[in-house]
Amino acid sequence: MLIANPGLQLLAGIIGLFCLLAVSGTAAGQYISSDTYTRYELLAPDSHQFKIYYEVTETRGGARFHFNQIREGSEASDESVIDLATGKPLKFEVVTGAQAKTDSPAENFSATAHYIKVHLAHAVPERGEYRLAIIKTYKDDKSYYTEGDQIVFKRPLGIPRDSIVLPVGYEIVSCSVATQVLMEADGRLKLAFVNPGSGGQLEVTIRARRLPTTKKAEAASVVLCSLFSLTPRFSELISGCKKTEYQRFPVSR
Repeated sequence: MLIANPGLQLLAGIIGLFCLLAVSGTAAGQYISSDTYTRYELLAPDSHQFKIYYEVTETRGGARFHFNQIREGSEASDESVIDLATGKPLKFEVVTGAQAKTDSPAENFSATAHYIKVHLAHAVPERGEYRLAIIKTYKDDKSYYTEGDQIVFKRPLGIPRDSIVLPVGYEIVSCSVATQVLMEADGRLKLAFVNPGSGGQLEVTIRARRLPTTKKAEAASVVLCSLFSLTPRFSELISGCKKTEYQRFPVSR
């Protein structure tokens, strides 16, 4: 069928190219779906550690194992794996690239790398999927460090959806990518963003600093609450205002 409209021709070509890339990517290695998600929780700055919560979908029909590479230069600890369909823990072990190749010959494994080999509770059905979460802690002083009074998280990220949670009591100084800023229940700030690079590496650099706590600021908060509490209409609305903090978060572009 011929398409007369040039715009539709271009759109059809883009869709065809995308489908071709998706098929070739699946043949060369494991397909990572658009709902893959990673959460980084920055721990105490002097520890250079961050906790990773990684949700991924295994899509290879018949697969009995899932492999997650331990990034070179990072020291991994406190690993665990959860089957997200049942909530039950899954057996896993750390293997070399050569060992991983024997279990999954079709995939490209680095001979010098190490992988978390997850034993799935059942084989992935054809045209089906298996959702799991891998939890681990990395120590990497080249990705998470301090510069003066600031902490820096600098890391290339290739997952479609990511979030970085700052340590408690820290505010954002700058972020190298467009991000949504949210507050966790415990007061920590979370930067959430998507990777528009279709699987490419997104260079992320986040700078933050500890929030100042002064008696002057505390006194101003008490005065503000007292003034509003004089008006009955507002007293209920601001009954918990002493627990609320309002901040500005400049983001570099």
